[in-house]
Amino acid sequence: MTSLQDMPSVQDCAVSSCSYNSEHNCHAGAITVGGDHAHCGTFVEISFRGGMTRNGMVGACHRSDCRHNDKLECTAPGISVGPEADAADCLTYEAR
Repeated sequence: MTSLQDMPSVQDCAVSSCSYNSEHNCHAGAITVGGDHAHCGTFVEISFRGGMTRNGMVGACHRSDCRHNDKLECTAPGISVGPEADAADCLTYEAR
């Protein structure tokens, strides 16, 4: 298992409506990427902002067809999140 310091960070998040987003930075503790189009499963739109003071990390990736996925963990150096097929998708996703 990857240690916390080895987990890739969310380097940019263009989803300003997400409650974890602050000035294009993700402040969720760790996000999960999954679904049928590499959706950020941690995306939430509620009336207040929350999260941690540091940038979010990629905790799990359920897209086994991504070239960055190794045993459900992301091996990319960092990812970007933004609108693609959905409001909040992993833009770093690459099919094998």
